[in-house]
Amino acid sequence: MRAFSELYEELDSTTSINLKLAALARYFRAASASDAAWAAYFLSGRRLKRLVGGALLRRWLLQETSLPEWLVEETYAEVGDLAETIALLIDGDAAHQQDVSLTAWIERLESLQRLNPDQQHERVVRWWRELDTRGRFLLNKLLTGELRVGVSSGLVERALAEVTGRPRSVIAHRLTGDWRPTPAFWAFVCASEETAADPTRPYPFCLAAPLEGSPEALGDLRGWLAEWKWDGVRAQIMRRNEGVYIWSRGEELVTERFPEIVRGVGDLPINTVLDGEILAWRDGEVQPFGDLQQRIGRKKLSAKILAATPVHFLCYDLLELQGEDIRALPLRDRRARLEALLRGHHTSFDLSPSVIEDDWLALREQWLSSRERCVEGLMLKRLDSGYGVGRQRGVWWKWKIAPHTFDGVLVYAQPGRGRRANLLTDYTFAVRAGDELVTVAKAYSGLTDQEITRVDRWIRQHTLERFGPVRAVQPELVFEIAFEAINESRRHKSGLAVRFPRIARWREEKPASEATTLEELHALLSAARPTAARAAERVQSP
Repeated sequence: MRAFSELYEELDSTTSINLKLAALARYFRAASASDAAWAAYFLSGRRLKRLVGGALLRRWLLQETSLPEWLVEETYAEVGDLAETIALLIDGDAAHQQDVSLTAWIERLESLQRLNPDQQHERVVRWWRELDTRGRFLLNKLLTGELRVGVSSGLVERALAEVTGRPRSVIAHRLTGDWRPTPAFWAFVCASEETAADPTRPYPFCLAAPLEGSPEALGDLRGWLAEWKWDGVRAQIMRRNEGVYIWSRGEELVTERFPEIVRGVGDLPINTVLDGEILAWRDGEVQPFGDLQQRIGRKKLSAKILAATPVHFLCYDLLELQGEDIRALPLRDRRARLEALLRGHHTSFDLSPSVIEDDWLALREQWLSSRERCVEGLMLKRLDSGYGVGRQRGVWWKWKIAPHTFDGVLVYAQPGRGRRANLLTDYTFAVRAGDELVTVAKAYSGLTDQEITRVDRWIRQHTLERFGPVRAVQPELVFEIAFEAINESRRHKSGLAVRFPRIARWREEKPASEATTLEELHALLSAARPTAARAAERVQSP
């Protein structure tokens, strides 16, 4: 595992894409097939089921070090990461320890599930003593299922494409879906020729880049498809010989979450794959994402829940038709085939409608009505574009409307992760409700490095209480928080939650007494609800 722990540290210590890519390529070239498969598994965002909880690890740490609990808690609060705290406080003797492969360590870890708590304690502590600091840190991350590092799945795909000589699009497809990291799977990933793939594996999703300038700069509008940017669950629906599979953009198999969609797939041709959006839907109209979120957050779907939040699938694209992969065809051709398919074979799904205008000025008027339609803006797709892999700059753009904002008061802070583990960068914000402040959102992005350093210093000087790594601070700093939507939620004391919160700016000139009120946020929620109910116009297939 030494090589993987060195890779992990190397990836976590730099922001350079080129350096990360080089480190990944070196590791994959040198690693055994089984270790490389496990590394690809973890680095592409997958993780082991949590084997030992943090509370248990903290108890074992106290027992093994005999340190006062207050000292351990102070160290944890300062470091901000339990895995690193354990790695620093435990004395190990790894000088003569033989290196064990990553695969062998995974087998050791999975064996813990067959042991009782006392046996687990004895085994884990022995491992702590046998490893160096870096190895202990990685071990604890694996135990808790919290192994994260600043590497995207796209970067892993690029490294593997470099190592194997295969196109990135091929590697991306082979790494999608639900797979077990084995030498056989690694051989499939690295194969120089096409081999029989799992027919249930989804295609890599094609994503749009944010449009930052004027859409007029894109040229003649006639070369583009404009359609609404729906706010739901992006998904691929696959009908195979043996069944129906629904994959989310996060490569999670969610078939069982949407039984009504599964029932509606029966008249699709066999071996057909659709790309589109699952939306909360009632009486032919899209409903707010918060309604859908309440449903997908449930572990069990009762008849009552299904009736309360019905869903619908709006189709964006056709990726495969009767076993033929048509992703390389121009969008205009795929779209024509999709229209014919839905018109001639299917009534349960709808085509996401085109927004047709003569010029960009008229299209901008449509774009300005986005909030009334419960959409996030417009998607702009070049009609001659194929269905690519990952984010496609220049061919697919998302033209989003300006976000909502509120001015929130910083009330809690805790350390970040990775390179920010020693800085207080994860913040909780509140709004005014009479004479008190009630929490409404958490955010950790949006500040510059210089601002982060200043806020970190201020938090340490103005801490009121500590709850483990979390600090309650004097309610003085105000930040403008941008977000996409608002809905009712029990997650925060305010009874509200906002979607995709991020820090827009630090309002240094504004006192906490002038922050946004809970009443103002409720007014925003009330304004959104009737809009969703009427939704401006019904969505129908052409």
